Amino acid sequence: MDQPVPAAKTVPRDPSKGAGRRDLAAALWRRKWRIAVLVLVLSGAGWGLLRWRAGPEVVVYPVVKAELVRAVVATGHVETPYRVSIGSQITGTVKEVLVEEGQAVRQGQPLIALDGTELDSAVVQAEGAVAQADARMRQLRELSRPAAEEAQKQARANLDNARTAFDRADKLAKSGAGTQAALDEATRALNVALTLSRTAELQVYTTSPGGSDYVIAETQLSQAKANLATAHARLGYATITAPRDGVLITRSVERGTVVQAGKTLLVLAPAGAIQLVVQIDEKNLRLLQPGQDAIASADAYPDQRFPARLTYINPSVDITRASVEVKLTVPDPPAYLRQDMTVSVDIAVDRRPDAVVVPARTVHAPASAAPFVLVVREGRAREQKVRLGLWAGDQVQVLEGLTPGEEVLPVASGVRAGQRIRPVLR
Repeated sequence: MDQPVPAAKTVPRDPSKGAGRRDLAAALWRRKWRIAVLVLVLSGAGWGLLRWRAGPEVVVYPVVKAELVRAVVATGHVETPYRVSIGSQITGTVKEVLVEEGQAVRQGQPLIALDGTELDSAVVQAEGAVAQADARMRQLRELSRPAAEEAQKQARANLDNARTAFDRADKLAKSGAGTQAALDEATRALNVALTLSRTAELQVYTTSPGGSDYVIAETQLSQAKANLATAHARLGYATITAPRDGVLITRSVERGTVVQAGKTLLVLAPAGAIQLVVQIDEKNLRLLQPGQDAIASADAYPDQRFPARLTYINPSVDITRASVEVKLTVPDPPAYLRQDMTVSVDIAVDRRPDAVVVPARTVHAPASAAPFVLVVREGRAREQKVRLGLWAGDQVQVLEGLTPGEEVLPVASGVRAGQRIRPVLR
């Protein structure tokens, strides 16, 4: 008979052994963490020590060689060298205004049309007077003068007959064959013939060029033609045209307005040269000379710059603003410039090519007799005396003491001479 197999026995775990292994792992982790922290602390201390020994980071500026330009800066406005006031030469009613303010016009282009009804009538009357005076001249040439010449021929023939009759009567009277009465009659007939001959000669003369009738008729024709020319001119005044190319900057007339002669209706800015009119502080007057170059820009287009040249300096000073008016000519004005547009101008009053230049903010005691800069040499800030030249805005020329490529420190850095630094190039 089989014997029953006894069941396996379960041996219980010892809890103290597991807890010991966990405590050992935690202890090892804490030890590694302390070592890592210690390494980090030591590394940071070492890096900080290195940084302390190398000095602080300081922004430095390079010494460069460049063209240095000193400029006088001012603001002003755009205008043409002159403006043309356009008005009517006669009194009349505006029939039509053919242009708008700001429009570009060409020379001879119609601008304003006036009512020309009365002027047309005056032209017709003047043309009639010319025709009448011309007819008078033709009458003298074609009728009066030929008739006078024929009358002169007849008078001369009568005079010849009268002289012949007088001579015969005179001979008969002297010989006793003729009577005194016949001689008296011949004498009277001769005198009448002489008078008629002189009258015919005068008639021919007056109707010939240079004669009174001819001169009167010629004068009347000339006056009639002059009146016609005046009438045509006044009719032309009914259309007001542009005297030259340009832009209309002002319009003060509308349709139906009754305008007077000489009153300004439009203002034209002629095309061509543009000038800039600016006010310069009088303290800069000594720096200005005609012919100096300048760079200008319109406030409406600040990124677009264009050249100009100083051409005029007002001889007087504006006492209220302590400024001097100067004018600059723009030889090639950009298309966007408009009349009275505000502009900024930089006038180059001094120029130094190939100058050794540093920022003005790096110069210590610039107004003293011994200015200096702090220059980086062998990792330290070293004091260097300098001799200064031209000042131009935030740049200054160094005549002696520095060479291009060196690095200088700004005054505001607070670094002292001899201090170790780590330069950071600006």
